[in-house]
Amino acid sequence: MLTGIKNIVFDLGGVLVDLDGKRCIDAFDAIGCHAISDYVHLHRTEDLFYDIEIGHTTTAEFCREVRSITHTSATDTEIVGAWNALLTTIADEKKQRLLSLRRDYRVFLLSNTNDMHWRLCADHLFNYGPWRADDMFERIYLSYRLHLAKPDPAIFSHVLADTGLQADETLFIDDNADNCRAAQSLGIHTLLQSAANDWMQRL
Repeated sequence: MLTGIKNIVFDLGGVLVDLDGKRCIDAFDAIGCHAISDYVHLHRTEDLFYDIEIGHTTTAEFCREVRSITHTSATDTEIVGAWNALLTTIADEKKQRLLSLRRDYRVFLLSNTNDMHWRLCADHLFNYGPWRADDMFERIYLSYRLHLAKPDPAIFSHVLADTGLQADETLFIDDNADNCRAAQSLGIHTLLQSAANDWMQRL
């Protein structure tokens, strides 16, 4: 799998971080934000969640919009907590593997995410003994900071240009087929993460 590979680029949700959509919906329901369930289910490309992923909406604006959609008076803290309930854990075995891979490969993170989710990951989920997210990746690329999102090939082009990586020496791991196809269009090798094709077993 890794013959000729010098660089590995990881997706975040569904590859490193375990996700639980029902837990998120239940958390929104618990604070009276029932209408938000449709957004979590559909996750349309031009909606509230897409805007926050590409940095067009701030956390405060996101919370105001949630209150408007759901006609509730939930606080910002409650809304952020409900949205962060989507992310559950990063297995210690994955953190160990990331640290191990860094000895032999250049390791990067490329994620469609938002400030709220990333703060939870960086402040808590990636913590492993003395190590933090910055210890597990050479560089971290996040959609809300770049104002670009997968599967736009431009985000992959940015990573290649910023790092000097050669596409044919790079493996990209993601659980979304469209994202993998976009990476492949630039000559990047891909691994489509699934229960039957788990990167922990393949690398």
